[in-house]
Amino acid sequence: MWLLRPDIYFLRKFYYLCALINITVHTLKLNDQLYPIKRPWIMGIVNITPDSFYAPSRTPQPKDALKIIERHIAEGANIIDIGACSTRPGSQVVGEVEEWERLEPILELVRTLDSNIILSVDTFRSSVACKAVEQYGVQIINDISGGDLDNLMFQTIANLGCAYVLTHTRSTPREMLNHTRYAHLLSDVTVSLNQKLERLTQLGVKDVIIDPGFGFAKTTQQNWQLLRQLSSFHLFSRPLLIGISRKTMLQQPLSLDSNETLNATSIAHTIALLHNADIVRTHNVKETEEVIKLLTAYHNP
Repeated sequence: MWLLRPDIYFLRKFYYLCALINITVHTLKLNDQLYPIKRPWIMGIVNITPDSFYAPSRTPQPKDALKIIERHIAEGANIIDIGACSTRPGSQVVGEVEEWERLEPILELVRTLDSNIILSVDTFRSSVACKAVEQYGVQIINDISGGDLDNLMFQTIANLGCAYVLTHTRSTPREMLNHTRYAHLLSDVTVSLNQKLERLTQLGVKDVIIDPGFGFAKTTQQNWQLLRQLSSFHLFSRPLLIGISRKTMLQQPLSLDSNETLNATSIAHTIALLHNADIVRTHNVKETEEVIKLLTAYHNP
């Protein structure tokens, strides 16, 4: 992959041209089966935590989490993303043992429900990733730290052969909002992702999903800037995931809390999908599916 020059004019022109010619249908190989992403996929969020930023998504009891998963699937989710350790900005992460003790019962229940559901586990720990994939056939590891919080993560992903969500962030969840200074936001984010993608490629990891990391080590203004420039991330020729559901970047301009941002989330998802996002991570699958259906009707009269 090309090394990106820090020249702002060059980057903007180059990314714009890349976006114009991006007509590739991306694929993911999950458990030896190839999945083309012909229309945007929906990743339904399940938080087995007591402290995630959107309170209605908190399902610390496995039976409650299973109800959310069944609803997500019925409403059209392609992927179920399960997290057992909150990584919202400012959060204090739980220990590895507690994370797995929260996660394992719901993985067991889900696999009893349907062994073919595409599962993603939201973790930055290689040990948790290893157990989730080897014991429960989890197909995707969603690491919000981009490998920074566990130096064994990239090699573990290579050994497991699963898909990997490569997210841009800085520092730890507790400290990330103290690390929002960038020389040039788009350049800094893409260079960081490029360097890590190169490392993953050298290790033989083929199925990498790119996530710009909305809300992670970025101010509200920076999040909106990246959303305006979202097409630039097609430079990587990888599936592009966006996670903006009910986040602060939607709350602040409207002076609302997360419980009141369903409409704002649908609007932001529309913007992202007009920039050809491939995967939308959301708390509200039904409404996201409606956005996709309307945009499909718009593009295919």
